[in-house]
Amino acid sequence: MEMTQMKRCQGKIALVTGACTGMGGGIALCLAAEGADIAVNDVCPPEEARYVQDEIEALGVKTAYWQADVSDRGAIEQMISGVADRFGALDICVANAGISIPEPVIDADWDNVLRTIQVTHFGVFHTCQFAARQMVKQAKQGRPGGKIIIICSVHEELAVRGSAAYNMAKAAVAQLGRTMAVELGPYHINVNVINPGLTDTPGTRAATSDEILSRAATRIPWKRLGKPEDIGKAAAFLASDDADYITGVTLRVDGGFKLGLRFPLDD
Repeated sequence: MEMTQMKRCQGKIALVTGACTGMGGGIALCLAAEGADIAVNDVCPPEEARYVQDEIEALGVKTAYWQADVSDRGAIEQMISGVADRFGALDICVANAGISIPEPVIDADWDNVLRTIQVTHFGVFHTCQFAARQMVKQAKQGRPGGKIIIICSVHEELAVRGSAAYNMAKAAVAQLGRTMAVELGPYHINVNVINPGLTDTPGTRAATSDEILSRAATRIPWKRLGKPEDIGKAAAFLASDDADYITGVTLRVDGGFKLGLRFPLDD
């Protein structure tokens, strides 16, 4: 008799912010492949979100789209409530949305700095706070646990020139994740952080030439850029019961990117 393997997120409801394309889209698809119904969030028009929704539905799960800017606290509170009402619960929240506007500190336009912080820092706080409130409410009603995953960056670990606002926002949300892991432990809510390295997304391609990216790939021990599904598979693991005893950690998913950085005195 052939045994059917249970998908790791079967019966779970997941929200992924910034999920229309790129890393967020890859995460949403990996969670869907593991059986989770997916609430897709982004700022893109609904017709653009339809592309990733079609791919999600092709995997046999349900999906719905919420067009909302994560920096809008009221909109995110309504979104979390809407997801719980639409699907009946919220079990997995992946705070992925973020932006970077590269500028040296001395030349940085304050509006650009503020926008980066509002989305990449405050937006993650809003998302995680309201998701945690919903999960705690569910835990008190008998629905077991929950998973919160913050998509951070190796920028949290490295002083990348030209990215001060983004660097400090990512450092802040990494510490937020660790703090929430301590506070939510009694409710069996896991909170973890993923630090992607250089990943091949539309945003990366828009900001960097193909020549530079090709050269950069040769310096990564894995000899290629990351792919959205690399991050998605890591998120699916952390969202599953296989990661039940993992909380408050930062998982670097970078093909050895950080290890491949060379000391200035090396040959």
